[in-house]
Amino acid sequence: MTFSPGRAARQWSIIRRLGGSVPTTSSIRRLDAGAATLVFDLRRGYAELATFGPRLPVGEDCEALCDAGRRAPHESEPDVIVPNSVLPLLGSGYAGKSSVELCRAGRELPLRAAPIEWGGDEARSGGTEFRFSLRDEHHRISLASHWRALSSGVIAVESAVNNAADSVLQVARCASLVLPLPRWTRTIVHYDGRWSAEMHESRSALGSAPRIGGGSTGGRPGFTAGQWLRFEAADTCEHHGLCFAVHLEWSGDHEWQVDTDANGDSVLWIGTPLGHGEVELAEGESFVTPRALVAFGSQGRASLRNLWHRHVRDIVLPRQSRAQPRKVHLNTWEACGFAMTLPRLEQLAVDAAALGVERFVLDDGWFSGRRDDRSSLGDWWPSPQVFPQGLAPLIEKIRTLGMDFGLWVEPEMLSPESELYRAHPDWCIHVEGQARPTQRHQLALDLARPEVEAHLLATLDGLLSKHDIAYLKWDHNRELFPSGRRRVARVRALYRLLDELRARHPRVEIETCASGGGRVDLGMLARCARFWASDNNDPIERVRLNRAWWQFLPLGSCGNHVGPDPNPITGRSLPMNYRSKIAMFGHMGIEADPARMSDDERSVLATHVALYKSWRGVLHEGELYEIAHDEPGVAGWLSVSHARALALVVQQEFARYFETAPVRLVGLDRDRRYRVKLLEPWPSPAARYLVDATLWREGVLLSGEALATRGLRLPLRHPATAWLIALEIE
Repeated sequence: MTFSPGRAARQWSIIRRLGGSVPTTSSIRRLDAGAATLVFDLRRGYAELATFGPRLPVGEDCEALCDAGRRAPHESEPDVIVPNSVLPLLGSGYAGKSSVELCRAGRELPLRAAPIEWGGDEARSGGTEFRFSLRDEHHRISLASHWRALSSGVIAVESAVNNAADSVLQVARCASLVLPLPRWTRTIVHYDGRWSAEMHESRSALGSAPRIGGGSTGGRPGFTAGQWLRFEAADTCEHHGLCFAVHLEWSGDHEWQVDTDANGDSVLWIGTPLGHGEVELAEGESFVTPRALVAFGSQGRASLRNLWHRHVRDIVLPRQSRAQPRKVHLNTWEACGFAMTLPRLEQLAVDAAALGVERFVLDDGWFSGRRDDRSSLGDWWPSPQVFPQGLAPLIEKIRTLGMDFGLWVEPEMLSPESELYRAHPDWCIHVEGQARPTQRHQLALDLARPEVEAHLLATLDGLLSKHDIAYLKWDHNRELFPSGRRRVARVRALYRLLDELRARHPRVEIETCASGGGRVDLGMLARCARFWASDNNDPIERVRLNRAWWQFLPLGSCGNHVGPDPNPITGRSLPMNYRSKIAMFGHMGIEADPARMSDDERSVLATHVALYKSWRGVLHEGELYEIAHDEPGVAGWLSVSHARALALVVQQEFARYFETAPVRLVGLDRDRRYRVKLLEPWPSPAARYLVDATLWREGVLLSGEALATRGLRLPLRHPATAWLIALEIE
């Protein structure tokens, strides 16, 4: 693979802008981003991260700060200390994982690095940015690390390798970010999971093992979500303590590791793995890594969470998706599956409209001969058996009912039993002469082939041009194996495809799904309106899943649906009241057949759809706080937006005691008074334990101070109980 030197030149015309009159020397660099300050010490020829923590005063003497943090060598290390650099290289006494591994003619090249160079000095709007670079004149190679403080307060970091020699340079490894961890870091929070059970949180004590790490190799981030990492101090909780998070903004494979040495110093390495021969640079060419993002919170997990949420809302999401209200969906999958007929879909649309649904999404089974999951992927035209007149009559019916129309596609895949495969059997990812293994009875297209990218663009552009489609659910139900040498090229081809489609059809929103949460990253969200975070819509599972995803992603970007009863994945049967309240906190939708619900269930669901529409501005634009509670089965969140706030409190277990502790709502203005109501319909049987129902319907006036320190006593003894608490400043 080769890369354009023009892009590298644009990337690396690096500049900086330091806010205010911050005193630095030419060898001490200070980077302020949001609530954080990073200080780099270049005096020993390395890009040493001397300190990373809360924002320092403008007048801080950074050189003195660096001097105060230096130490002498001990008996069991090189006589000259090698500082922890953001561009570490082997051969200088450093024993950790180097930033890069480079080869020529199959032989590894140890870089002969000159001292760190500091990049330019001219102002640029939108943030503070600079670079560190190393140049090996003997091998004619340069390496750079580009740091930028974005306007959101998040730091973006990427690296580049440039080949100035007349022989090909092979890049075997290149980190997006190497980050020496501050010594106040005590815990790494990382995630693992599987299909329908994503985002299981693990907490590892820093230094509990010499190396902790993870990654993915299936051509996408995978269900382990290893490219989302959090780091916390010993005393960090929701509203107190230092913490930061790192994310690799990339929709392909990733790897990360944290090494801790005998000094107790720890270093994070994160990037995308490169296959043998995947990146080969001719003279003048450069390779630029995917970006890594670093976000810092100085006042507990809430400060870090809301920094991520602001970053996603203000910078990441496509511009046309930022201000639009998140419409209520009905997805046809659980109602119809593959057994769809036009009359059944039209009746489903009528039932959906009666509930207040705003968008009808036609899922898998609408195209070519697709009557099960064994055929037709790649043949993206309406099934003549289901839609003899095409999609137009159904779309017209849906529009007449006041809803817009969405459509499921899985463009990156194809079925062996399809017209596309018969015409182009070489377009799938495969090894010539070997068997072509399937997953879910399907193969994956090789987007690194220009003709495949061009075909998909023409096909999807034609589909969107011919039909009144407001929304695409873009699925990805298979890992990319055998992965081969073009993993990076496939991701970049996917980005080009999505970018061009959005440019041609700017009003079409895209949802990204990969068997649920198999590809949840900000590289995709920069091109999509939301994620489908899991195929599991069991509300008990969703409480755990949402808690993890909401550490990074705002509610409006996470699809959250009311599923059927019993749940097809877990088998649980849970009341509609509970399912609906859980689904409200997110981008609400329905994935069930209203015709199979009782009259009472439809009434409860319709009421919650109306509540969601009334409160989605608060939910999707507000600051989000997790509600702490002593009862292990109780969970809750509070979303605060200006004068209004909405809280969700749930009990998932049978309580140990008849009476649980009061629910304290921290995050409100403590000096203001709020009218507090419990929104109906109330949960059963919990509602019968309310002392004064009229009080909670009309509302009680309480200060933010009282709500934060005394709280509300709610009936929370029974499992599958959920309360919505509405608060408005008087």
